Amino acid sequence: MKSTVSVTFLVLTLLFCVCLIVSNLMEIKTIDAGPLTITAGVIVFPISYIISDCIVEIYGFSRARLVIWLGFAMNLLVTILLQIGLWLPGNADWTGQEAMSLIFGATPRILCASFTAFLCGSMVNAFVMARMKGKRSQGERFSRRAIISTLWGEGTDSLIFFPIAFGGVLAWDTILTLILTQTLLKTAYEIMILPVTIRVVKRLRAAESRLESTQNVA
Repeated sequence: MKSTVSVTFLVLTLLFCVCLIVSNLMEIKTIDAGPLTITAGVIVFPISYIISDCIVEIYGFSRARLVIWLGFAMNLLVTILLQIGLWLPGNADWTGQEAMSLIFGATPRILCASFTAFLCGSMVNAFVMARMKGKRSQGERFSRRAIISTLWGEGTDSLIFFPIAFGGVLAWDTILTLILTQTLLKTAYEIMILPVTIRVVKRLRAAESRLESTQNVA
């Protein structure tokens, strides 16, 4: 049987990869959120989980897993290309090497932590979402599944990232605080934007249904 991929699915895949890459590039900047200090990437990164939820809901876990692996591969490719750009010798007029290294020259330990945490967290998020959907004949409500899957996914991501990235550098009580803070903040982000996510899922489902009907008629 010939497998077809809709334009909608391609757009979601593209958005997922872009959000993931941009969030990692933004991690260099820290911002104050009241009494807390967080990274700028927190603003963008949860969007990738929301897109993953939409893909699981409309296309299933296998498609979501494919998109996660694509996101991982594209992020790795961007990192490699940026490192090559850093290694290339600049000409005599180039004065931005230090600034470029500061922004793009993440240490291998941070990169390893980021990639591992993303892959595991995204897979857990998609898996929990899919399992809860199939648990009953009608599945759990989308809003409940989205929140719980995000809590599991973000918790897994933070639980892996911070010990690998900062173990032995920061105190363990500080690392634990960071794990809990990041998990709760990202889950709160999911809850706040949930009405938009629900509307997007409904529109995507309607669009895919119309496309399927058109293909069946053809």
